[in-house]
Amino acid sequence: MSDPCADKATRPYADLTPETIIAAAAAVALAPTGGFQALNSYENRVYKVATETVPWAIKFYRPDRWSDAAIQEEHAFLQALAEAEIPAVPPLMYAGETLFRHQGYRFAVFPWRPGRAGAVETEAERLMLGRQLGRLHLVGHGRFAARPTFDVASFVDPAIATLAESPFLPPDLHAPFLTRARRLRAGLAEVFAAVGAATLRLHGDCHAGNVLTNGETLAIVDFDDCANGPAVQDLWMLLPGDESEQEEALSSLLAGYQTFCDFNVEELRLIEPLRTLRLLHFNAWIARRWDDPAFPRAFPWFPEDRHFRELLALLAAQEERLHAPPIRWLR
Repeated sequence: MSDPCADKATRPYADLTPETIIAAAAAVALAPTGGFQALNSYENRVYKVATETVPWAIKFYRPDRWSDAAIQEEHAFLQALAEAEIPAVPPLMYAGETLFRHQGYRFAVFPWRPGRAGAVETEAERLMLGRQLGRLHLVGHGRFAARPTFDVASFVDPAIATLAESPFLPPDLHAPFLTRARRLRAGLAEVFAAVGAATLRLHGDCHAGNVLTNGETLAIVDFDDCANGPAVQDLWMLLPGDESEQEEALSSLLAGYQTFCDFNVEELRLIEPLRTLRLLHFNAWIARRWDDPAFPRAFPWFPEDRHFRELLALLAAQEERLHAPPIRWLR
């Protein structure tokens, strides 16, 4: 007989049935009609729920990932941004609360925001987004208490440990991986210390897929990974293409950003360290979630021998880039 506790740990959404989703929406007085649509999300489960008036997005948090305090910090940050008229989407407040429980799941409800994701492509769009990120970072001065910081201790050390212990890492790559990873760790720590960037409350995962546009306005969505860190963390993932395209995009973003908030040019030295941090963290994240059936379906290449050999090559390239001249800001 299977252990129900173990099954809950490896299949955290096994009990999240359509009936549970609709009942959760009804519990916060949304008047759902019964129609819903699963949205793209791996870490949590998010659904567009039809109601008698307007659709809503209902987000079920992965059990045991964030503490209640960390989720409430996300919600409070979103509320502060909305009060400052920054185009983020705060959660529904019902009976004085924004974090709800139903059938053992924690969830929040957000107004549905239509728009085209991944379309921050023109200079005008980048100027507009840069202005909103500058305003976001003004509100973000200070620190989260219950959320991590983009640094070696919070992201790199756990990732190295997870990947070194992964059963998918080929035995002949174990020693080379640890050697490379430890050198990278030392290089990352050196650059972070040398730059000494100010720490802010950030979106944390600000790429074009988390920006909805309609040609005239935009909304910044999915603050699930909001964290402490340097301002450039919310900028570098928005830079596309080759070096010249990235320089042009960066200059447009910062032209808008500096309308509201100063930017420390020294932080451009952190782009490659932050890219390395993300590369390690992303692979460790998949390894940790492999028992969730959604992950083998989404990342079937992950356990292949070839993937880890390519990962080692990418880490070698990143080690070379750590001390290379940073991208230029074309002012």
